[in-house]
Amino acid sequence: MSKTALFFPGQASQYVGMGKDLYEYSADVRRLYEFASDQLGVDIARLSFEGPAEELKRTKYTQPAIMLHSLAVLTVLQNELPVFQFAAGHSLGEYAALAAAGVLRFNDAISAVVRRATLMEEACVQNPGTMAAVMGLDDATLEKVCGDASDAGIVVPANYNSNTQTVISGHIAAVQKAADLAKQAGAKRAIMLEVGGAFHSPLMAPARDGLQTYLAGISIIPPRQKVVANVTARPAATGEEIKKLLVEQITAPVRWAQTMSYLAAQGVTKVIEIGPGKVLTGMAKREMQLEQTLNLDTLADVKSVMAVSA
Repeated sequence: MSKTALFFPGQASQYVGMGKDLYEYSADVRRLYEFASDQLGVDIARLSFEGPAEELKRTKYTQPAIMLHSLAVLTVLQNELPVFQFAAGHSLGEYAALAAAGVLRFNDAISAVVRRATLMEEACVQNPGTMAAVMGLDDATLEKVCGDASDAGIVVPANYNSNTQTVISGHIAAVQKAADLAKQAGAKRAIMLEVGGAFHSPLMAPARDGLQTYLAGISIIPPRQKVVANVTARPAATGEEIKKLLVEQITAPVRWAQTMSYLAAQGVTKVIEIGPGKVLTGMAKREMQLEQTLNLDTLADVKSVMAVSA
């Protein structure tokens, strides 16, 4: 039988104006934004809808803003959310996936992401770094390249995004050296990214430790549907395992290519991306044998689903 997976985007999917129509449509959505604004000490609705874009790019604000957009779609859909068997989110998006599967209450998910984003931004200041996207190099070769470049500092694979793209992360000099070595090893391209730090690398260790302390006080509910974890590319079964993997995720690579392979092997042929942009459905179209993809970003997108189920 055909199965459906919900995908939730991560950092870099944001755009100024995202979620505005959902906010104006629903009082429940407005309450989510108000709760997050109280947590952040900043009007996250205004920043999401009006910018400026440079401020919205800050990790501290980007992560809650994207999370709120995904939760806003879920809130407007309510019981008309299409039936799904799996959920997965790219890095930050894993929190929205857990909320969709009932593991985290929406307010707990928001609070956790606000704390996570703040800790990660602080770690970026404490341990400056960067990232680069490498195209057309197999995993084993790229991992060797990172090892060869490690005399310049820490550099590791951070996002296994697809069979053709992996992002590396670490100290600036080491990432630059690895990017050069990757091209020498046959990579089609190796592009330095404009990011705030070395996400999913050991340089994020201070954020990992702070998040572990914070998540210890968060209530975890058994999942209604399977949520595929970034760290293992497999569903986590228990609340303690979910917390452990969310902590590990801060410094471990996002195994998104492996997540898509796992879901394909489970019979997933429909993917619904919930939140800003179409990055994850774009990758899924290339990596999975899908019968259907759907993007739920705007109020019009959501209403089209509601009309079908009415």
